Amino acid sequence: MPFPNKYRSIIIASILVVIIFIVLSLVLKSSDETSFFRKVVLEIVVPLENVVNSALEGIHKGWDRYVFLVGLEEDNKKLREKVSSLTNEVRTYSETHLECMRLRKLLNLQESFQSQTIAARVIGRERSSIFKTILLDKGTSDGLKVGLPVIAVGGVVGRIIDVSWNVSKVLLFIDYNSNIDALVQNSRVQGILQGSGNKGCVLKYVQRLENVNVGDAVVSSGLAGVFPKGLLLGTVISVDKEETNLFQKISVDPSVDVSKLEEVLVIVKKEVKDK
Repeated sequence: MPFPNKYRSIIIASILVVIIFIVLSLVLKSSDETSFFRKVVLEIVVPLENVVNSALEGIHKGWDRYVFLVGLEEDNKKLREKVSSLTNEVRTYSETHLECMRLRKLLNLQESFQSQTIAARVIGRERSSIFKTILLDKGTSDGLKVGLPVIAVGGVVGRIIDVSWNVSKVLLFIDYNSNIDALVQNSRVQGILQGSGNKGCVLKYVQRLENVNVGDAVVSSGLAGVFPKGLLLGTVISVDKEETNLFQKISVDPSVDVSKLEEVLVIVKKEVKDK
């Protein structure tokens, strides 16, 4: 098997040095005076020895560099693993912080209510384009039942339409089957807020002559007995008063982004007023 070119000169030089030392061991005798032949040999050996030493030193340095690089790669691997671990920890801490912030807001909302409420987590969503519902991790074993209103920090979420021992299904207020008695907060104009799916909601049955403006807040009226009075439903984003229609066409932007819900409150008992 042929030697690589980079080692060939080193091997040849090494062989020559060995041969020279053999010759020296045979011809050189101890003497007080250096002979001409010994002088010639010394003149030849010293440069060759320098070459060999330089080559060996280069090999030694190359080996040390290789060992250093192997150790450096191992250190880099450990550092990458450490960075990955720290990144995961930071991500976990950030998620925990965000959850704490949400729960703090929910707790403040709960404390501001005179009604009895139960906190629940969203554990599922209806992916169908027809029905807009979510699933909660609480059921009859927690005191929930069909018809109870569900709210979040931003306002109304919907009402429970189905319940088992540990799971409840909530019909979101943006669903087409959702109808909530509502009123415009500024003008006190009453109407029915109906869900329009991904388009939000519409405020129906408001007569054309009534005063409704873009930017007005729409809240629950409390008349149907499901939602307490004054819960925020949304904001008016468009008003169309066609002369040919008896009622206005009012579009409402929901106050709660139901696609991002993670925790909610279920109102299990309404406020009891002092007699």
